[in-house]
Amino acid sequence: MVQNALTELPPGCAPACGACERPRSVEESLAGKKARAVRSLSRWEDRIEDVVSPPEEQRLGYRDRTALKALWIPEEGWRFGMEGVRTDVRGPLRFARPRPFVPLTDCPVHTERIRKTLHLLASALPPDEPEGRFPLCFLSVSGAQATLVFKAKEAPSDEWLFTQRDGRSSTADALAAVGIEGLWFHANPAAGVRLFAKRGWRLAWGAPRSVDSRGLLYGPGSFSQLLPELHDASLDEARRFLAPAPGDAVADLYCGIGASLRLWRKCGADALGVEGSGEAVECALHNAPGATVLRGSCADRIPMISDFLRSVPPERRIAYVNPPRTGLEPQVAELLASHKLRGAAYLSCSPGTLARDLAILEKAYTVERLVPYDFFPRTAAVEVLALLRGK
Repeated sequence: MVQNALTELPPGCAPACGACERPRSVEESLAGKKARAVRSLSRWEDRIEDVVSPPEEQRLGYRDRTALKALWIPEEGWRFGMEGVRTDVRGPLRFARPRPFVPLTDCPVHTERIRKTLHLLASALPPDEPEGRFPLCFLSVSGAQATLVFKAKEAPSDEWLFTQRDGRSSTADALAAVGIEGLWFHANPAAGVRLFAKRGWRLAWGAPRSVDSRGLLYGPGSFSQLLPELHDASLDEARRFLAPAPGDAVADLYCGIGASLRLWRKCGADALGVEGSGEAVECALHNAPGATVLRGSCADRIPMISDFLRSVPPERRIAYVNPPRTGLEPQVAELLASHKLRGAAYLSCSPGTLARDLAILEKAYTVERLVPYDFFPRTAAVEVLALLRGK
């Protein structure tokens, strides 16, 4: 049972930050998340369960992955944060520009590793004076992998990384001391339009890959859920429903670094993953031995997915999908609806696009359960696991 939390902003929280909900109890937060799921999925309201939430001690200090805007302020130095909301107005006007820049160096949602990394780099990075000398635009931290994103065709020199600080240790040594294992320089002239580009990556120091608490290999651009135990609980829910076994074929679409692929392989099923990121494909192949992983969009890989599913009888076909907020590509939704699968599990980070896709999938499946998850405590976001039985 989740205990009621204090309804005050925790220390380090910036009032103008619009990322988290305003102070409210845990019960109020979970009720709001379920209400959001019900609004979008009202057609299946009778199958929506209560929100599964992490314990109270994991509702702060859980975010070990972040991407923050970097801003050089003369006479103050480097600041890392995001656009906040205007506190002088209410309603939608709170998001009207210009909006204030909110430093998040001490954000209580971040892990201690993130906070220490932000403080360290704020004091160690070279100044951007004159303007353009050190054109840092964003700082991305993915667990033990950090990336400095420069709005430039070439990244600046890395000499400052290996210069002793205060006569004691170098910045590289200090980064290692706070838990960073690799620091990347990424030159991206389009930074601001998109965070990362395909080219312009350089490992400035450390190891190119790290291993998380679940033993999964990941890199600087890898996506992973922020609460591993809760994500594992959702995967276990999907496993119990789908019951993969030797002789089954599981199509795992938008498979990321392979956390779910690994589970299907441990159950003895054949598994095919599809993922757009080359880095994630590399990690998935390592994390899920024996699985086949294809790089590219799921829509472009439909012929291979179709062949894989048709290699076994319909009662042996299973799908697990975890698409981005935009949901399934239309061709992928039609593919899943046309192949007579035994069952499917769909983990969605947008109840709205999930409702759109379920309207297509319902032609071939019965929506048995909708399980909401609180993967982002203290925010309004809710993810929903849809469990679908083939008709």
